[in-house]
Amino acid sequence: MVNAIKINELPLEWSGQLRILGWCRQQNENSGSTAEGDYSLLAGIDLPTDLRQLDESQLERLSEELREFLITTVSQTGGHLAAGLGVVELTVALHYVFNTPHDRLVWDVGHQAYPHKILTGRREEMANLRQKGGISGFPRREESDYDSFGTGHSSTSIGAALGMAAAAKQRGEQRHSIAVIGDGSMGGGMAFEALNQAGDLDLDLLVILNDNDMSISQPVGAFRNHLARALSGKLYTTVREGGKTALSNLPQLSELVGRWEEHMKGMVMPGTLFEELGFNYIGPVDGHDLATLVATLKNMKKMSGPRLLHIITQKGRGYQRRRVILASITALHRSIPAPVK
Repeated sequence: MVNAIKINELPLEWSGQLRILGWCRQQNENSGSTAEGDYSLLAGIDLPTDLRQLDESQLERLSEELREFLITTVSQTGGHLAAGLGVVELTVALHYVFNTPHDRLVWDVGHQAYPHKILTGRREEMANLRQKGGISGFPRREESDYDSFGTGHSSTSIGAALGMAAAAKQRGEQRHSIAVIGDGSMGGGMAFEALNQAGDLDLDLLVILNDNDMSISQPVGAFRNHLARALSGKLYTTVREGGKTALSNLPQLSELVGRWEEHMKGMVMPGTLFEELGFNYIGPVDGHDLATLVATLKNMKKMSGPRLLHIITQKGRGYQRRRVILASITALHRSIPAPVK
């Protein structure tokens, strides 16, 4: 039994997290959403082969149950909660479309792999997450065949998946290699080296860029700024609107401004960078729209060569639905175990 905790005596991050967990439990009891323990679909998913037997119309309900199960279990054990909540729909879609573990799925860092663990035979073991003798908080090859790569460090997923794609080609194996990486990790040097190598080798590789514009701590670097400020900077907006007004009666100069606008779009849109590296870029796509995710992944599965799917997600999705105001991003990122009434 955990001793009673006085919220006002805890650090800001911890007290914020406890308020979040308490509010979630209270809202779960008072709302009409999936009740705690009501996991009729999830209970039948022991492995992704079970998931692939579902009708596509059932996936939305499964995602709701998965999200509620994740909140309930991690509130008891502690762990990296918010990242997993943001990729629930993506995880369901990936295991629904691809033939895992034959198809290799690599999660960058691994913070977002809890839904993956739940769907790959470790649902009951989530009660012992990060406990002595329990399952790891990160993907581990020793733990499951579905964990294609042991992670814990950022920016390694693309290189790992690229190596798997190269090995499959050399062996003549027909299998897909998928890397899921966040926008914060994408700015790492290892990620860019792997992107450059993948474009040059022209291997069958799918990179999924999970763009939630929210790392554990504030990311730095040009690429993060590139994603966050695309087509929204004051310079671009001011010149675009001011130029249109001032030059509206000067057709030749107005045409010049139009060409400048197209050039600026080409420089700042994320797809341009990946296309130049040799990737077939698709996106951005709503990462919580299951129907679109499934359809897009099915189409991209048929493509060959390096492909990149850019999805937009909401880190901690599910808390916001309950109108929770976070004390800090760090509090949302990592949950601590606590008694919740």
